[in-house]
Amino acid sequence: MYSYTPAEKRQRRSLFRKGAWQAVSDSVDPRLEAKIQRIDQDAKERGARELDALQAKQEADRQAVATAKAALRTSRGTDRQTARDALKAAEKQLRTTERVVYRAERS
Repeated sequence: MYSYTPAEKRQRRSLFRKGAWQAVSDSVDPRLEAKIQRIDQDAKERGARELDALQAKQEADRQAVATAKAALRTSRGTDRQTARDALKAAEKQLRTTERVVYRAERS
């Protein structure tokens, strides 16, 4: 997963255009390619860190769902509705996180 900052996107786009013009004249500057590769490497490292953080959040949300299920199973009376609402909220949060992780893994 690559995660470019807005400045990196602009700089990479500019360097790519310069490289395209240089490619037309068959004289591509290797420093230009090195800069693009450096930007790509930074974005890849940042993307890996973000994906790790998302997966950690997903695990925490799964644990929250398991805790809410246990609370629902052990609750009685009026606490049962509160526990049911907490379970629904935890499951909703988990679904949201899973969608975000899925999209991040595919990008």
